[in-house]
Amino acid sequence: MKNNDFKYVMQDMMNVYIGANYTYDELMDTNEVPFKLKTIISHYMLKEVSGDTTIENHIFYLKPDCLSYLAYKQMKASFKLSIFEENGHGKNKPGYTSREYQIDDILNNPDIYSKRDQIVVEEMHLTKLSLFSVSI
Repeated sequence: MKNNDFKYVMQDMMNVYIGANYTYDELMDTNEVPFKLKTIISHYMLKEVSGDTTIENHIFYLKPDCLSYLAYKQMKASFKLSIFEENGHGKNKPGYTSREYQIDDILNNPDIYSKRDQIVVEEMHLTKLSLFSVSI
């Protein structure tokens, strides 16, 4: 059975939400992905990583001087992360807490990088205005 958790593309009037388990090749083959995003992926991301790389894996290995990072920053991409916390839900119960992070928050936070094996990246969130403001 094929696992399709966190593989979706949803859009509303102002936003695009993409499940983080998509590989870049799968995004390029998905009709619901905006053409501008496909162009950005082919022009920036696929020049640095292979097509079978997932968004989830890619964001933890970005460097501030790589084109992918600059593209995500220009698109003002944010990522919904579920991070395991020992005192997660208030009553000292361990659990996952979900929160949206900008790409700079992920790269500049050593706690996120050190816990990357325990973090579930759920989705990438882009505003359509930020996406269309990227020039190629």
